[in-house]
Amino acid sequence: MSEVEYFYSAHSAYAYLGSAALIEIAAAAGRSIVHKPVDLNRAMEGYGSTAFRERSVKQRDHFFRREMERWAEFRGVIMPGRPSNHHHSPDLSNKLLIAAMGTGQNVDRLAHRMLEAHWGEGADLADPAALLRIAGDVGLDGQAWLDLADTLDVNAAYATNTDEAIARGVPGSPTYFVDGDMFYGQDRLDLVAWAMKQPFRDTWPLVTK
Repeated sequence: MSEVEYFYSAHSAYAYLGSAALIEIAAAAGRSIVHKPVDLNRAMEGYGSTAFRERSVKQRDHFFRREMERWAEFRGVIMPGRPSNHHHSPDLSNKLLIAAMGTGQNVDRLAHRMLEAHWGEGADLADPAALLRIAGDVGLDGQAWLDLADTLDVNAAYATNTDEAIARGVPGSPTYFVDGDMFYGQDRLDLVAWAMKQPFRDTWPLVTK
């Protein structure tokens, strides 16, 4: 089966806004989603982006409030506002996803449920108990993956995903690759759907592995 590569963080607002649409688009195209959770702060630093805390209040208010409100309304997504625990580290949730993939688990529904629980219900993705409840919501027992989340292999895979994101010029979360062509942002999903059917002309050299 053909694939679409998906670089994101399990706590990313814009990954959440596009998550259900991505799963639907990939299924319609007969493609599997290759999940690559990353350390978003390190990936964005490697890209050269301005850290969130260093951006102007006007930019943050527009991009992380008004834009999110509009996209949530457009996509029919429940998004009451920034969770009070959003500043907590997403590392555990990202690594739980990696641990699940390491055992052969398809994590499409689990990743979507994490995003939904965080942004729609305020779940704390740094809380092990919350992650176990989220896994249970999609009929999975997450304890084994939670136990593996801080192992050397999972930490190495997390670092590898992030290093790959930096090497391939990933600007932020979510970023999608279709047959090597990079699309940044959930607002590019129409282009992603198009590319799954037929490649765009020419290529962007920075996305070559």
